[in-house]
Amino acid sequence: MDEPSTGLDPASRKSLWCAVKQAKQDRAIILTTHSMEEAEVLCDRLCIMVDGRLQCIGSPKELIARYGGYYVLTITTSSEFERVVQKLVLELSPRARKVYHLSGTQKHELPKQEVRIADVFRAMENLKKEAEVQAWGLADTTMEDVFVKVATARRSSDELS
Repeated sequence: MDEPSTGLDPASRKSLWCAVKQAKQDRAIILTTHSMEEAEVLCDRLCIMVDGRLQCIGSPKELIARYGGYYVLTITTSSEFERVVQKLVLELSPRARKVYHLSGTQKHELPKQEVRIADVFRAMENLKKEAEVQAWGLADTTMEDVFVKVATARRSSDELS
C-alpha cells in the first residue's frame, strides 16, 4: 500500500486504519508513507529510508528508544526574551540542544536523564514571572522527531562526504 490515507478526511482515515489493522492479522502488508502517525498506528516494524537507502529498522517503540531519549521543550516569547529562554533551558539541562528557532519560538531537546518534568514546570512558572510567555509545551519524542533526526543525520553525513 502506498500512502493509503493521503487525502482522506479523519473519519475515513480511521475507518481505513481499522480495516488495515484487521487485514494484517493473518498476512504481511507492506506500507509506504510519509505520515509517521500512520506508520506508528499501523506498523509492527518500521524502516526509515533516506534517498533510497535503508537507515534503520525496528518497532516504533524501539526506534523512539534508540533515537529519542529526550523531551522536546517548545517556548514562544517575544524576541526580547529569547536570551532569557536560552539561559533557562541551559540551567535545566547543560546538554540541551536547540533544534528550531523562528520569530520568538524556540524548540529544544532535553536529555531525559538530566531533566525531571516537575523541574520544567517549576522553571516555566518562574519564567512567566519575568518574561511574557505566549505559549509553551513539553512533549516526549515522537516518530516524527525520529524520522527528522534520522533523515537530517543522513543528509549531513552526505554533505561531509
